Amino acid sequence: MTDTTTTRLDKWLWAARFFKTRTLASDAIGGGLVHINGARTKASRAVKVGDEVTITKRETTWIVIVRAIEDRRRAATEAQALYEETAASVAAREAVAAAKREDPWTRVMAGGERPSKRNRREIDRLRRRR
Repeated sequence: MTDTTTTRLDKWLWAARFFKTRTLASDAIGGGLVHINGARTKASRAVKVGDEVTITKRETTWIVIVRAIEDRRRAATEAQALYEETAASVAAREAVAAAKREDPWTRVMAGGERPSKRNRREIDRLRRRR
């Protein structure tokens, strides 16, 4: 880890491997999907140890506490040492994942399996409602 005390938020998100590129991290920050200590922020905001960062990607939300500062992308095992996910965040993500596993439409609509005749009728019925 580097000995700096702060770094840009977009660099930290990229180094912690929440986003593949800094551009994607900056776009998410600009779109209001990343908050520091509950407040909307900018990509250039300095993140420091102890900050609570909330990251939303699709239907997944992480709430993490910054434990270390790094502005270079390293191995995934080293990136996991940069933050600590809160227990509430882990429980919420597991609940969303369990709900998705239970939902038969998730597999059908994601292309995991071919819809049966019954599924096709239900899909058609759902599409007509909109």
